[in-house]
Formats: sequence, structure tokens, C-alpha cells
Amino acid sequence: MDQIRGKIDQACRVAEEFTKLYYETVDKRRHLISRLYLDTGLLAWNGNGITGNENILKFMIDLPTTDHVINTLDAQPILDSAVNGQLTFMIQVSGTVRYQDKTPKTFQQNFIVTAQGDKWKIVSDCFRLQEPLNSPSK
Repeated sequence: MDQIRGKIDQACRVAEEFTKLYYETVDKRRHLISRLYLDTGLLAWNGNGITGNENILKFMIDLPTTDHVINTLDAQPILDSAVNGQLTFMIQVSGTVRYQDKTPKTFQQNFIVTAQGDKWKIVSDCFRLQEPLNSPSK
């Protein structure tokens, strides 16, 4: 039980450090974002699937400028790692994002990150704006 508790504590620490780095990179140094993904990383962005860190970079560069604010953050270890036996965590984030100078929108984002030496790399990233399904077009 203590071993699992230790992994949960580590997951929470990694989540705080990783998300700070991730959102600072997206908001201020987006041209470096591919470094945070595995070469084979997967991004599902509002239903658009992109694979490979270079393709993810091309996709992200074309997005408008952003300013993210995190409201909630949670993490847990994936105990029987599917990523070559590497230490792997699931990180769940919710918050608001402002595109250019528009009204902030609520978002939910889930990451699977894995240890690669002393760095954490994104295996899978699922981002979704939280808009009502039946909302009128704006």
C-alpha cells in the first residue's frame, strides 16, 4: 500500500511540474511544443486526431495565441504500464483558455505521460473545449 501511495504522490508532483511546463510552452514558446511529445505521440484536439510530434507541432503552430488558466489538476499512476515498462501517469486538467482576446472558454485535457530518462513525454493528449452540445453557433 505504501508503494502505491508513493506512486500517487509522485504522480501529483509530476503533474504539477509537467502542466506548468506544458501550458507555459503552449502559451509562450509554442515552437518548442514538439519536444514534449514522444515521436509517436498522439493528440486528439476537439475531435481532430494528429499523430507524431512534428505533425502536432505543425497543428499547434496554426492555432491562435492562447492564455490558459488551470482550475483543477489530478493525476494517477498507470500501474501496469503499457509504455515499455516505463513509469507512466495519467494527468487530468480543467481550466479556461482565452484565444487571442476573445472570451475565455472552459476546457478539459487528459494526458498520458511516460518517463524517458529524466524527461516526461506525452504519449497521448486529449483536449476538448467544454461547450454545450446543443448550443447555437456563434
